[in-house]
Amino acid sequence: MKPASRIKATIEILEGTHLSRVPLNKCVGDYMRVRRYIGSKDRSNVAERIYDIARCHARLGWWLEHTGTKDTPRNRVIAWVILGEGADKKRLEDLFDGSKYAPETLSDEEQIFAQKLFGQPLIRKDIPEAVCVECPADCEERLRARFGEDFSAEMIAMLEPATLDLRVNTFLADKENVINSLEADDVKVVGGTLCPWAVRCDNKAYLSRTKAFTKGWIEIQDEGSQLIAWLCNAEPGMQVMDYCAGAGGKTLALASAMQRKGRIVAMDTDERRLENGRKRYRKAGLADIIEVRALSDEKQRKWLKRQKGKFDVVLIDAPCSGSGTWRRNPDMRWQTFGPSLEELIEVQAQILDNACKCVKPGGRLVYATCSLFAEENDDQITRFLENHPEFEVAPLDENLKIGSPYMKLSPMRHSTDGFFTAVMVRKEELD
Repeated sequence: MKPASRIKATIEILEGTHLSRVPLNKCVGDYMRVRRYIGSKDRSNVAERIYDIARCHARLGWWLEHTGTKDTPRNRVIAWVILGEGADKKRLEDLFDGSKYAPETLSDEEQIFAQKLFGQPLIRKDIPEAVCVECPADCEERLRARFGEDFSAEMIAMLEPATLDLRVNTFLADKENVINSLEADDVKVVGGTLCPWAVRCDNKAYLSRTKAFTKGWIEIQDEGSQLIAWLCNAEPGMQVMDYCAGAGGKTLALASAMQRKGRIVAMDTDERRLENGRKRYRKAGLADIIEVRALSDEKQRKWLKRQKGKFDVVLIDAPCSGSGTWRRNPDMRWQTFGPSLEELIEVQAQILDNACKCVKPGGRLVYATCSLFAEENDDQITRFLENHPEFEVAPLDENLKIGSPYMKLSPMRHSTDGFFTAVMVRKEELD
């Protein structure tokens, strides 16, 4: 593709997201899927530009408003090319030359708009702080409360692309051998700093070509997400329930920690995602101890009611706002693709009430979100403990430097996504 063709593809994809309530990654994937003639370098260039524009949503919006320009995907791309990529008048006209597979030439209005931007920085002193750090207005108060004086630095850290973290399947392979194998396949990695299972890629990696990937020795998983499973302290021979298992990332981590000894029940309301996990379980050599039970099935809901006090560990990776994943999903700052925050809080409370019954005396109830909002985290646990005095918090070791009594991770402090985890223990005998 010519540079101008890449710009046209960028505009077309952004127009698709502008007109629908579809997440950005799906729009990019759908666009590329039906255009297989687009080469890998072109795909990468277009995707990177789209995500760069998404990460500058508030700042580009400020410039559009400041110059009195209509907020459209095309105008956002024009603004980004000038303010983000430093294009001058000639470069801009070359990218919008109206040739085949290129965007239409600039209109008179667009030329006036562009002229106002040439030579300007993306961030000016008169742009409000919340706009500079891409904080949505309706989230600013709660995030300032969460981060305090680190608000600006934390928000800026969430504008950086996420790292590529891998979890070693310790059932099949030793961590040191996995690192050596990956480096033999030209994938540079370093050991994780928080979770003993984690390694971090030092560069862009084509993992599907590596021996470690094909053998099931590794899974792509943020180090913070790995820590959630690690804090469950699942051991060989235990009875473990992953109540919101989804496609099974944490189920796999738990099964690996258990060395394929014991039993894990993977549950979720989304039967399709649960079924997709089966292939991953087989590849990892861990399928034998994993039961899949869809909560959309009335039979499984009845089964769940009979599981009172039977599990050593119950993990709730609760549905949440996903605010801790904004560096991966920058469009989620500005659009809600599922239930509202208020609806999510109610769902989380219901899940806690339902799942806690399955924990045996002395067993662990682990509640986790990828949210930064207190309403979904500390406040949710406070309400739960008020209603369930049979549980108490098991404070985390402060030497771990991941937070205590609860785990609270953030991109700036821990170089992970934003995660919350509370570990609770059932302290009373069942009636």
